[in-house]
Amino acid sequence: MTGWVGRSAAEIAAAVRSGEVTAGAVVAGHLDRIARLNSELGAFVRVRAAEAAAEAAAVDSRADRANLPLAGVPVAVKDTVPVAGEPMRLGSAAMPAEPQAADHPVVARLRAAGAVVVGLTNMPELAIYPVTDSAFGITRNPWDTRRTAGGSSGGAASAVASAMVPLAHGTDSLGSVRIPAAACGVFGIKPGAGVVPAQVGVDSWHGLTENGVLATTVADAARMLGVLADTRFGADPAGAQRQRIAVSVRPPGPGIVVHRTCQSAVRQAASRLASAGHEVRDDDPGYPLWLTPVLISYWFAAPAPDAGPYLPAMEPRTRRHLRAGHAVARVRPLDEADRRRLRAALEPFFERHDVLVMPTLARPCPPARRWGERSWLRSVAMSLMFAPMTGVWNLAGFPAASVPVPMPGAELPQAVQLVAAPGREQVLLDLAAQLEGAGGWPRHAPAFTPDGAGGDRKEPGVGA
Repeated sequence: MTGWVGRSAAEIAAAVRSGEVTAGAVVAGHLDRIARLNSELGAFVRVRAAEAAAEAAAVDSRADRANLPLAGVPVAVKDTVPVAGEPMRLGSAAMPAEPQAADHPVVARLRAAGAVVVGLTNMPELAIYPVTDSAFGITRNPWDTRRTAGGSSGGAASAVASAMVPLAHGTDSLGSVRIPAAACGVFGIKPGAGVVPAQVGVDSWHGLTENGVLATTVADAARMLGVLADTRFGADPAGAQRQRIAVSVRPPGPGIVVHRTCQSAVRQAASRLASAGHEVRDDDPGYPLWLTPVLISYWFAAPAPDAGPYLPAMEPRTRRHLRAGHAVARVRPLDEADRRRLRAALEPFFERHDVLVMPTLARPCPPARRWGERSWLRSVAMSLMFAPMTGVWNLAGFPAASVPVPMPGAELPQAVQLVAAPGREQVLLDLAAQLEGAGGWPRHAPAFTPDGAGGDRKEPGVGA
């Protein structure tokens, strides 16, 4: 491969630190790719071409360049956190376009580590839905552009899967990093509560939201997560000591049907982990009966503070969703005790097991369309059928990751979700690295894999 588009973040950072390539050249190559692909995929709502070029030049001039973990690495930031000098629209044309005065702590940490923010990624209005479309456009899945990239960090996942950037920031309130990671065949991780500064919106969706990472390799994700957490994470397949691993395809609530392909990916991952020497057996978490209605109440009510006075100008679907949330909250207010009750219910399971392997998604990706202009009930039904497997771990505050699991003959990516008790992010990273080493996965969508000429897209095999 010539050029730097499509290289891992680790390769790019090492080359910039050593002086093999300048951050300016790396960023220019990625900006060129974004300019060529973004109109088709709709991953970015704002591209910071001039600003990113200036920031790259500043990285090249830094006296501490040789020590920067993300030296010159182009990153995308989801449009849910402040980036100094840029508007923060939260996927909504109703939100003000005034530039933000200061960076969010995770953005400041990325820049301090030498990363260059090349743009802001698309999301559904207020990050409510697991598909990504907004007044700023529809985000498409690089594996099949007829399908959604998932959501709400769909723009981030599409950008990574198409090699527009090697790393992307996402936020995850009920699965919004893991869902698009699974849809687009990349690795995504949501840390446990308190590991990375949250501070998303008014109250981080009543404490559900975490800042997370999407990447094409586990090692790259570990590097970026360490920067966001102001600590150090690795991804060592040999570091995954023998773990007690539970395998479950049981959904967390009644009425949910898990598609056979999603179940097959779990079985495939379980087989690989057993071959690696782990103790693997079937067992289901003790999900309490009250879990599903409580999660739905959070989904309806928690986004409301972020709408503020701008709600009347938002999409009809959003207005109806938050009206339903207001009614639900009158009957059953959101309560911090829910998290404690859920952890107590799950505690016996995580005393028996170190890690849970389960589906990330319940069924294949829905079509890429302007869901925001369709009925609210249709969006609610689609969301509950497509992505009901992830939100439980936000309420519990447990770390969780989505890991690609290639399946023979599958046209779309398949994935599994790894979950562990609080404080065990490193265990998830090491196990994911073990799965990566055992079976691997395509780092980019086949139709968007950078070629030897430095990143031109290949002819797509699927939809337009």
